[in-house]
Amino acid sequence: MKSKNNISILFAVLAAVLFAISSPVSKLLLNKVPTILMAAFLYLGAGIGLSIVGFVQKIFGKSNREQPLTQKELPFTVMMVFLDIAALILLMLGLSKTTAANVSLLNNFEIVATSLIAFCVFKEAVSKRLWIAIVLTTIASGILSLKDVTSFSFSIGSLFVLLACVCWGFENNCTRMISNKNPLQIVIIKGFCSGLGSLIIALIIGEQFPQAIYIFTTLLLGFVAYGLSIFFYVYAQRNLGAAKTSAYYAITPFVSIVLSLIIFKEIPSIIFFIALIIMIAGTYFASTVIAK
Repeated sequence: MKSKNNISILFAVLAAVLFAISSPVSKLLLNKVPTILMAAFLYLGAGIGLSIVGFVQKIFGKSNREQPLTQKELPFTVMMVFLDIAALILLMLGLSKTTAANVSLLNNFEIVATSLIAFCVFKEAVSKRLWIAIVLTTIASGILSLKDVTSFSFSIGSLFVLLACVCWGFENNCTRMISNKNPLQIVIIKGFCSGLGSLIIALIIGEQFPQAIYIFTTLLLGFVAYGLSIFFYVYAQRNLGAAKTSAYYAITPFVSIVLSLIIFKEIPSIIFFIALIIMIAGTYFASTVIAK
């Protein structure tokens, strides 16, 4: 059992690191790719990439013994897709209106959303250490969301990111309910359905397609940062549960912050560093949480 948990923790950390590259690289690509088309290509990249992975597995005779999704899981699958569409569009809108480092740190609010929904709706146990992490992460997210401390006005970009985290919190718990099924199938469904849904929205509102090189780059980013990341995340959830998997996922923003500072050479404000210290404390309690 301990060995199984260690493997699940490794998968959760690997999922977090792969996802970490999405914010800074997406911020760069948003200069060339419209917001909702960006969300569409990211998800389609995940679906296409893992479809190829599944095809290669069959060629080399690696039979898939995973249980396929059935009609029983349809409600959670449909909810998962709609929440994915909303979450990534909100995240891209947030990225277009605030710094990549800010978005990276705010993404930790997903821990709060996932854990509270797991506790309130799905009756999943939440330890005292995770409650402390929830409080600290919420405080840090609130600080990061302030545009003007003196007048308590909120940054619209930060609010978009927080709404995305809430959507992903619900989505994580929906995914948890089907995590005993074939992870490859889950990610392919996520990728194609969420991608096509976002693409339809983009076409309806009249977004223009970018050059082919930017489409390909976004698809590749989607495969790595979303496809492979979600694939490992689903495996981790099987043994760890939604709340604990999300807790290990907390390293994502810190990897993203380092990449953002290197790529954009942004000098964060004092507010950012205050929130960062609080978030580090929250992440410590989240990552050392003990299942009860």
